[in-house]
Amino acid sequence: MINKITTEWKGGMTFESDNPSGKTLMMDTNVEGIDERFGLSPKALMLSSLAGCTGLDVVSVLEKMKVNNYEFKMEVSGELTDEHPKYYHKVKLDYHFYGKNLNEKKIKKAVDLSVDKYCGVMEMFRQFAKLDTEIHYHNK
Repeated sequence: MINKITTEWKGGMTFESDNPSGKTLMMDTNVEGIDERFGLSPKALMLSSLAGCTGLDVVSVLEKMKVNNYEFKMEVSGELTDEHPKYYHKVKLDYHFYGKNLNEKKIKKAVDLSVDKYCGVMEMFRQFAKLDTEIHYHNK
């Protein structure tokens, strides 16, 4: 399968990029002396892509396991190299689950399946970064 996107310069340091879904997003970066931002940082979007990919896997697997009494969020941090081209060489992904009587065994299995088998973005990150994942259970 081939995915294709088109990214168009919108002036200044802003770009608009489409997606095979038909949706668009704006990207830009910090510019010294300019406070206004119009979009998201391309490198930070990579971390969002990682979270989105694994999150979709986890929710899908938990749905198949009939687990539905939880809230879920992820925090992803990436450490960039000091030298150019700067890229993420260390990435930490924290999975946070909230709820009463969380089924920790099924949640761990769903996360492990995503991390080890299903998440293609995770596999891409493995090509250039040390990945660390941790599950946090917040039983209410």
